[in-house]
Amino acid sequence: MDPATKPATRPFEDATPLLTQPEELRKVAAEKGYLFFKHFFAREEIMEMRSLLLGILQEEGLLDPGRPLLDGIGNQPVIDALSQEEVNWNGIGTTRQVYHKVQKLQQFHAFAHHPKLLAMFGALFGERVFPHPRNIARIMLPSEELKVTPPHQDFLHIQGSADTWTCWAPMGDVPRSLGGLSILEGSNKAGLLGVTAAEGAGGLETILCNLGYEWAEGDYEAGDMIIFHSLTVHKALPNREPGRVRLSLDLRYQPVSQPIEHASLMPHGPFEWEELYEGWTREDLMYYWQREEFQFLPFDESIRWQKDKIC
Repeated sequence: MDPATKPATRPFEDATPLLTQPEELRKVAAEKGYLFFKHFFAREEIMEMRSLLLGILQEEGLLDPGRPLLDGIGNQPVIDALSQEEVNWNGIGTTRQVYHKVQKLQQFHAFAHHPKLLAMFGALFGERVFPHPRNIARIMLPSEELKVTPPHQDFLHIQGSADTWTCWAPMGDVPRSLGGLSILEGSNKAGLLGVTAAEGAGGLETILCNLGYEWAEGDYEAGDMIIFHSLTVHKALPNREPGRVRLSLDLRYQPVSQPIEHASLMPHGPFEWEELYEGWTREDLMYYWQREEFQFLPFDESIRWQKDKIC
């Protein structure tokens, strides 16, 4: 793309000072549709999770055996032998076999219950937080067959409460060149936008009709995270670092008083909780939503296409 025609972007602003100012935190979140936090997690705990995830890739022969594990360098001949269907399965950037092992990790699901996350979302919502158990890992292999996630709004896919927020946390350093997350600042105020079919995770792309918003993006370090509203448009940047795997977690939260769609209580992927829980030691992480009294809203397939339109 000609630099002269490249869309304008703005850098992320660190919202950490707002953690002690709940009213201002809520005000800025409502205005921007997202909040970025620098060094929210300890680097050591992120690198521990990174090691667990990369260890699974190593078991499957998908990492270069001659490089340090934490470098996350792919075994390119093995990756290149994977089909387009394999690397684009379920929008998570890796194979079903790898993802099944990830979903069985108690430590992966425990991360969504991090005390700092629950405290921060409690301040944002002004009430008790409910972490969705449908946790997602993005394990994006360096494959030319992998499709980049297009601009989209999460609400079309999760439904339930529009006040659901996603935490996107990179598991390692993710500069823009590795394909971090970009946010269309303020787009949460535009409501539910039109979509068209697209390749990449989710299979839908938001139609951006000269809304006047700017993209916000930046380089992430291990420990940084970003949270965004379910109507905030966001997208992945392309991975321009040959051979490097990109790891991140998508964790979702909502006020416990708000309605929910039943699929948000199911595992991400065609798996069953009973099987995933084998070997777990923390009963507090298992079926914890059964202690709540939710209002369930049915999934409305029609809203995914009723706004299909061209600008």
